[in-house]
Parts: sequence; structure tokens; C-alpha cells
Amino acid sequence: MRPPVPAPDFAFETAALSRGARIVCGVDEVGRGPLCGPVTAAAVVLDPGRIPPGLNDSKKLTPARREALFDAILGSAEVGIAHATVEEIDSLNILRASQLAMIRAMAALPRAPDHALIDGNRLPSGLTCAAEAVVKGDARSLSIAAASIVAKVTRDRIMVDLAQQYPGYGWERNAGYPTRDHLDALLNLGPTAVHRRSFAPVHKILYQQISVSD
Repeated sequence: MRPPVPAPDFAFETAALSRGARIVCGVDEVGRGPLCGPVTAAAVVLDPGRIPPGLNDSKKLTPARREALFDAILGSAEVGIAHATVEEIDSLNILRASQLAMIRAMAALPRAPDHALIDGNRLPSGLTCAAEAVVKGDARSLSIAAASIVAKVTRDRIMVDLAQQYPGYGWERNAGYPTRDHLDALLNLGPTAVHRRSFAPVHKILYQQISVSD
């Protein structure tokens, strides 16, 4: 029998608080893989006495559960949400744009944190407080898990809105990821104003269109 996968806990936060930190935030982003739309980041400072039960990596939760936890997090924690645009993704590259969104999310918190737990294996440049990178942090830290939920729900809602403006690509279902239906629509309908020109499938189609027009 496979052992149960441990749920995220408050150990990273407790350790930072014990070292003298007062405001510890978890930070995560979503949207590095899609072919269109912004990359979205969230920063969350949990109240240790009001942590919503059931927080976990957003990818392990159903959409309905994510929505319920999103409301619970906004009702009990300090939250900052921010984005990097398609234009910034194309000009900076997706990694730097993701890190920019994280910095912006931290800046959007009601109070400036003095310690950040950041999902991943590297820290963004431009941090204004102490920080540590936590690999697979959304499955290990409750604050990062909360940030992953907030970022995921926020970006999914943006993609549903964009799907109304640009019908046919299935973004209300695929959130802009390169699924078969999205790739087929990209080929048949062409790129939209919110597609990432620097991403290979989009760039290839644009290059083909330019070659044909020439």
C-alpha cells in the first residue's frame, strides 16, 4: 500500500516566526505554461488562528473546492494579487515575468511582509524582505498552498472572461494551456491579441502567416 501523501503544514511559517519574523507570506504563481493570457501571482499572509481547513496544492483540488477555499482565504487572510501581461511575458521571458508578478503580489499586500516563502527553486530579484525558495512549496507550506489557490482561481476567471471576447479557443475549459482543442483553434482561427508571441506554437503560426503574405 502506498503511504499517504503528507498535506502542507505551518512548519516553514513557524520556523520563520521563531527566528523573529512578524509577517510571513507565501507566494505562488500560475500561468507559466499557457499560450495566452497573463501570468498571475498571489501572496498570502495566513492568520495562524484562522487557517481555512483543507488548504492544499491547487492542482490537487476540484474547481468547486478551490472556489470555496478562495472565498475562505480572502475572508480570513491578508492577500495580494498581481499579474504580468502578455507583452511583459514576450519582452522579458516567462520566468522573469512570473517573478515580476510575484514581486507585485507581495507589494499588493496590506502590510509589507518581512519574510517570504516562495514556491520553486529560485528567488526573484528585487525582493525587499528575507525570503526562502521552497521546492514543491504548494504541497508543503499552508501559506504557499493558499497563494496557489488564490492565483489559480483568479487566473481561471480571467481566462473565462477572455473566452467570451475570443470564442472558439476553449479557454473556459483549458485556461489557455496547449490542449488539442486550443492548438486546433490556433491553427484554424489564428493567434489573438492575447496570445504570447514568444511561445513556439504561436510564433510558428505567425511566422507561417508572414511567409505566406510575403
